[in-house]
Amino acid sequence: MDRKDEEILKRLLPMFRIEAQDHLRIISSGLMELERAVPERQVEIIENIYRESHSLKGAARSVNSFDVIAVCQSMEDVFSALKRKEIAPTADILDLLHRAVECASKLAFEEDLPFAEKSVLRELVHKLQNVTKRVENGVAGNEGTKSSNPEPFAEKPAAEAKKAEGAESSLKSWPSAPLPAFTAPTPAPESTGTVRIYTSKLDALLLQAEEMLSVKLAAGQRAEDLKGLNDLFTRWKRERARRYETAGKGMKGDSGLRDSAEKFIASFEGKLAGLLKDAEYDRRSIGAMVDTLLDDVKKTLMLPFSSLVDVFPKLVRDLSRDAGKKIEFTTSGGEIELDRRVLEEIKTPLIHLVRNCIDHGIETPEGRKAKKKPLCGKIEIAVSSREGKIEVTVSDDGAGIDVSAVRSAALRCGSITGEEAENLGVYETLLLVFRSGVTTSPIITDISGRGLGLAIVREKIGKINGTVSIDTQPNVGTSFMMVVPLTLATFRGVLCRVGERLFVFPSINVERVARVKKEEIQTVENRETLSVDGHTLSLVRLGDVLGLQTGDARADSDDPFVQVAVVGSAGKRMVFMIDEVSHEQEVLVKPLGSQLSRVPNIAGATVLGDGKVVPILNVSDLMISAAKGSPAHTGTLAAEPQKKISILVVEDSITSRTLLKTILESAGYEVATAVDGVDAFTALKSREYDLVVSDVEMPRMNGFDLAAKIRADRKLSELPVVLVTALESRRDRERGMDVGADAYIVKSSFEHSNLLEVVRRLT
Repeated sequence: MDRKDEEILKRLLPMFRIEAQDHLRIISSGLMELERAVPERQVEIIENIYRESHSLKGAARSVNSFDVIAVCQSMEDVFSALKRKEIAPTADILDLLHRAVECASKLAFEEDLPFAEKSVLRELVHKLQNVTKRVENGVAGNEGTKSSNPEPFAEKPAAEAKKAEGAESSLKSWPSAPLPAFTAPTPAPESTGTVRIYTSKLDALLLQAEEMLSVKLAAGQRAEDLKGLNDLFTRWKRERARRYETAGKGMKGDSGLRDSAEKFIASFEGKLAGLLKDAEYDRRSIGAMVDTLLDDVKKTLMLPFSSLVDVFPKLVRDLSRDAGKKIEFTTSGGEIELDRRVLEEIKTPLIHLVRNCIDHGIETPEGRKAKKKPLCGKIEIAVSSREGKIEVTVSDDGAGIDVSAVRSAALRCGSITGEEAENLGVYETLLLVFRSGVTTSPIITDISGRGLGLAIVREKIGKINGTVSIDTQPNVGTSFMMVVPLTLATFRGVLCRVGERLFVFPSINVERVARVKKEEIQTVENRETLSVDGHTLSLVRLGDVLGLQTGDARADSDDPFVQVAVVGSAGKRMVFMIDEVSHEQEVLVKPLGSQLSRVPNIAGATVLGDGKVVPILNVSDLMISAAKGSPAHTGTLAAEPQKKISILVVEDSITSRTLLKTILESAGYEVATAVDGVDAFTALKSREYDLVVSDVEMPRMNGFDLAAKIRADRKLSELPVVLVTALESRRDRERGMDVGADAYIVKSSFEHSNLLEVVRRLT
């Protein structure tokens, strides 16, 4: 490693440790929650910690932490098996996973570990890998089976190894202390005008400043209340004067009483006017002070976008070299500043998008040469600021996205049904890439092929009320555009009413609000639609989506107009019918608390100036809920195979052959074995199989020749072939595809879940 690389890693390591701490804490708390969760909740929890482990592995790759990568890969193996319910979350398995989290924490936060501890880590990785190989009464089976992953921990000299023989090998010797805390280092003061301060203190200060927004809103509400009282008193005084004037002749004897009342009214009116004037002054002064304080505190936590992209040049270089591609990486808009909390939230989505561009977007030099493109591909991250929002675009000049391949992949994994596939347009089909499990890659490696990356992008951006969209052109390139708020805690919101209830739409999602004539609403295929700027959009009643009985009261009234809001999320647009739009105002987001950590269609709540608590709508959720209520969006996951699928495993190593056979049989498949290509081709001629899983390096006939011979045979030409091999060079992968293999799984990134996912996809 040259000096420049060492300097980059030295800068990235503190950032990685902060990110690792967050991922590990979520995984740890998720495992504890899994122990107590009912079966219905377990799937959601496992999916969450599965994704966190995947993101931690990607972050570890950025700093070349291969030991952490090895532990994460092993954990993902177990999470994948738990997700498919091939094994149960028994106490022994969860205990093993907890120890894996502790090990990953040690690896992330300690520069180097003694050989004795690395021996324990190596043993742990083997145990994790063996969990899904054999399960007897909920306990992992033979722990002596050879690992299919390369040894992640370096060996030490024999003398040191002998010295470590007495070390405790049981994982029970690992401490159960909480994950270590880490405080990011602060740069040295550049001048006497700077001071060091922990970011945790700034966060607390910002929170207090944001709470002042409630005081500002309350002061404004008091001023409005006093103004209303003053108007009411003025109207009463006029009415009283009119009555006195009408009945004045009969009140001559009451002149003293009348004079006293007039004095009281004059005094009351003067005091009321004074209070109103003071309230107006307080509203203006408090509002100005709160706005200034909030802006100044926010500025202390604003960071330039360039502080985030330091990780990407090395990431792109390393991944492009592994893929045998030449890629030029550029950024623009790095000087734009945004909330540190927003930067932290979009880091993981950016990593996944850049990796997607490298692996799926940019072609190989040979492929680009054939298309008469420059041999060096380009990836760019561009940042811009517009109307209080931040737009982050990740683009490449690669092959673009094959819409038909996306549709086929979604059908294979059960994300959509055949009927849905026929009714989807081009852009709707493109959006399927954001669904979990949808991947067009036939090759499973440690960076692609699982169908998780883009699903994580949509989830992460949606959580901060952002949107993500796609623009792609064949052989020109692909762009992913994320629109995120400038800050997380406060934003502009549109207050609307449905029946007697109030809700807030984030302004970032609202294109416009309008009154439209009922006659403009059209019905197409039993769905209400509205034409907006020449585009026909689905129209739904917000009350219906939220399950409110009064949601369509305005639509059924005699008023010829209805109020609508045109909203957008993740490139989709939809029209929601509401009863009334009140106004737009600054909104302070209040979390719902741990008891209501995930409420469908609701992102949080806010408190208005009059003390009313109003829910903030999650537009992404809302549009999904509205779509589910439509007959065209009732797709269900594909059912498990009903018939016994037969698989031929071809492997010359008895250990690897037994491993593959065990994995497939535990998943319910019928498995036969062959020792080399000649033996396999003979078996294929004697009976029918649904799929072939083969090694490459074998005596007599290797896997490449076997695949080519299968494709050349008229009766076997359609038989799916999966190659599982240690040959991971780009040339070997391309050769595997050239001879007709349907999937190419590299043993260095081999995981049981990868193999089973490929088998399910091809059978």
